Amino acid sequence: MIERALAALKGRSAYLAAAGLGAVQSLAFAPRALAPLGILCLTGLWWLTQGARPGRAAWLGFAFGFGLFLAGTYWLYISIHLTGGAPAALALLLMFGLIAIMGGYLALLCALVARFKARTALAQALLVLPASWVLIEWLRGWVLSGFPWLALGYSQIDTPIAGFAPIVGVYGVSLAAAVTAGALLALLTDSGRERLWAVAVALLFWVLGAGLARLQFTAPSGPGLSVAVIQGAIPQDLKWQEDNRLHTLVVYRELTERAWGSRLIVWPEAALPALYHELRPYLSQLEADAVAHHADLMLGLLRYDFQNDRFYNALLALPSGDWYSKRHLVPFGEYFPVPSFIRTWMRLKNLEYVDMSPGAANQAPLAAAGQKFAATVCYEDAYGSAQLATLKDATLLVNVSNDAWFGGSSAPHQHLQITRMRSLEAGRYMVRATNNGISALIDARGHVIARSPQFVADVLRGEVVPYAGLTPYARAGNWPIVLICILALLSAWASGRWRGTAGGNAGPNS
Repeated sequence: MIERALAALKGRSAYLAAAGLGAVQSLAFAPRALAPLGILCLTGLWWLTQGARPGRAAWLGFAFGFGLFLAGTYWLYISIHLTGGAPAALALLLMFGLIAIMGGYLALLCALVARFKARTALAQALLVLPASWVLIEWLRGWVLSGFPWLALGYSQIDTPIAGFAPIVGVYGVSLAAAVTAGALLALLTDSGRERLWAVAVALLFWVLGAGLARLQFTAPSGPGLSVAVIQGAIPQDLKWQEDNRLHTLVVYRELTERAWGSRLIVWPEAALPALYHELRPYLSQLEADAVAHHADLMLGLLRYDFQNDRFYNALLALPSGDWYSKRHLVPFGEYFPVPSFIRTWMRLKNLEYVDMSPGAANQAPLAAAGQKFAATVCYEDAYGSAQLATLKDATLLVNVSNDAWFGGSSAPHQHLQITRMRSLEAGRYMVRATNNGISALIDARGHVIARSPQFVADVLRGEVVPYAGLTPYARAGNWPIVLICILALLSAWASGRWRGTAGGNAGPNS
C-alpha cells in the first residue's frame, strides 16, 4: 500500500502534492512558526522532482511555489480589495500575478536542477539543490524591484541555525536549512556511506550555527535609552475620512502625553491623515511640549515637496528636524507602474491614486535622543542589505509601519519575524512602531523584549541599548553567501562534471 501511495505521488497527483507541500510550508513562518515544516516540505519537493524531466520538474516547482505564496501571501487580497477598496477583479489579478511570478522562480529552479544534475546523488542533494535554492531566493529578492517575502531562513529564526544570520544574513540561514533538507533527501533515497555523510554534514551546520550564536560582534556603546511606541489603532477604512481626522489627531496627542518621561517617543508610518505642511501648528505645539519634557520624537508622516512636486512617505525626527524618506516603495500601493491608458481608466472609475517618490539611495541615520537610527519604513525592512550602509554610524534601528492594511491576517506576524531577522543580522536593538500592531522592541539577538497587543490603542514602554561595531554580514552583505553558493555549484561540476538530461515537453504531463 505504501509503495502504491508513493507511486501515485510520482504520477499525476504529484502536482497536487507539490502545491500542498508549498501550502504547508507557509506554516513554518509566523504566526504558526512551525520551523521543521520549512525543511520537511522542501525535502518533499525535491523527492517529487527526483528523476523528473525538466518540463515536469518545472511544473512541480511552479505548483510548490503557487501553494506557498497563495497560502503565505493571501493577505494581498485583503490589503488591495477589502482595505484598499480596489475592485475585486483587479485585486485578484494582482495577487495571482505575483503568485505566478513567484511560482515561476521555483519552476526555473526545478527545471535547471533537473536539466543539469551532479554525477552523484549526494552532491546533488548537498550542493546543487541547496545552493540553487538560495540563489533563486536571492534573485527574487531584487529582480524587478524584488519580493523577498517568505525566504526560508526567516522560518528558522528561533532555531540553532539562526546563528548564521550575523555572518551571512538570512540567505545563509536559508542555506543551512536547505542543506538539512538535502540531507533528509539523501537519507530517504541513498544508502550506506552516503547516508552517513548526509547526516554528518547536516549536524555540522546545526552545531556550527549553535556555536556561532554565542559570538558577539557588536557591543553596547552607552546606557539604555527609555522609549515609548505609540500605537493609535486607527482603522484603515476610517483613517482618511474627513470627519475622523480630528479624532485621530486627538488620539495621538493623548497617547503621547501618556508617554512623557520616555527619552524617545515613536509614532508609526503615516500616523496622521494629512500632509506635514498641513499639520505645522499641531506639530509645533507637540514639539514644544516634547522639549519641555526632555523627549525627542520620531513621527511617521507624509510630506509634499513643493519645489519638485513630489510626495514622500517619510519619518521625521524632532527637534533635530532630520527626515528619512522611504526608498523602496510598494508597487500598486505607493506608485503605479502602469501605462497612461490604465491611469485614465482608474480616473474614470474614481480610483484614487498618487505616485509617491522614493527617497535618496544614501541617507544618513536619523539623529534623535542622542543616538543615530538606521531607519526603514514599512516593508522595506525586508530588504536586509539596503540598510547596511548606515550601520557604520547607526547605534539603533527603527522601523515604522502601518500593518492595518492586512487586518487580522498573518502578514503583521510575518513582518515582525522579518524585522527580528534585521536586528539579528545587524547586532542592533530595534524599535518597531505600527498603527495597530504588532509594535515591538527587539534586542540585538533578534528576541522580542516587549510587544503591544494588536488592534488596541497602546503606549509600549521599554528600554533599548545602543550598540556599536559591525557584524560580518553588516560589512559584506549578501555577496559572501552568493559566492559560497556559486562555488558549491562549481564544486559539484568539478567533482565529475554535470550530466545533462533530455529536454522533454514543457507541459504538465511531461
